[in-house]
Amino acid sequence: MLKDSATEATDVFEEHRPVLFGVAYRMLGRVADAEDVLQDAWLRWSGADHAAVREPRAFLVRVTTRLALDRLRQIRSRRESYVGPWLPEPLRTDVGGTVPDTAERAVFTESVTLAVLVVLESLSPLERAVFVLREAFGYPYAEIATTLDRSEAAVRQLAGRARRHVAEGTPRYEVDPVRQRDLTERFLAAAAGDDLDGLLSLLAADARLVGDSGGKAKAPLRIIESADKVARFLFGVTRSVPAGLEFTVLELNGGIALLAHLDGEPDSVIQLGIADGKIKTVYVVRNPEKLVSLAAR
Repeated sequence: MLKDSATEATDVFEEHRPVLFGVAYRMLGRVADAEDVLQDAWLRWSGADHAAVREPRAFLVRVTTRLALDRLRQIRSRRESYVGPWLPEPLRTDVGGTVPDTAERAVFTESVTLAVLVVLESLSPLERAVFVLREAFGYPYAEIATTLDRSEAAVRQLAGRARRHVAEGTPRYEVDPVRQRDLTERFLAAAAGDDLDGLLSLLAADARLVGDSGGKAKAPLRIIESADKVARFLFGVTRSVPAGLEFTVLELNGGIALLAHLDGEPDSVIQLGIADGKIKTVYVVRNPEKLVSLAAR
């Protein structure tokens, strides 16, 4: 049975949706913003002269990148007035269609970790676009230059600056999922079991806790530093945890994380940055707007 042009256009867009979402999410750090960009990209694609498009994937990536750049420039002022520390919106990476094949998985997950996405926030919009297209998706410099309407030489300079900045600013955390899960489960057991000494034994001396609430939930408005302060803060929180809070271990942003549910709705996400067998950073996302995509469907 022959497909009509509208159906073919939809099929092509859906075929490339995982890549397009991957570009938009890395550019923006928010699932909702990335989905908005994809909706706009679909409108551009549905109205395009498809017969004149020789390479649909290149066309769609170019449109998506440019739309994401426009959106990033629009929301930068919103980020500057954000209440408390800002963290990316947690993204499930253990579901089909999101993660490429095994050979590409290491690069894919490294570019979507909370630590990397936090550093990407400090790049200029163009640097971020170049870094995402080059480092996460391996696009040639010439193709990136066409996408961004810049010279290849300028793109190479942007890529070099972005790569150095990310390398210098990104902490090197444990990536082995077995060790991540083990330490995450021990962390939860110690915090929930009122075991202060056990929790302190898991934390690095210079451990930090970064909480993101956007002013819409309870979370520290400043980064908490030192193992003792982090542990005591967590113990204060656990003493006021409402009955019915349930934790699930799952993969978010390429790493093991804890998702807390209260009355069936996502309440918070906790993910640990681990190095040398110790917890260096405790990331806590409580902004309800950033938990919507994790709600059960």
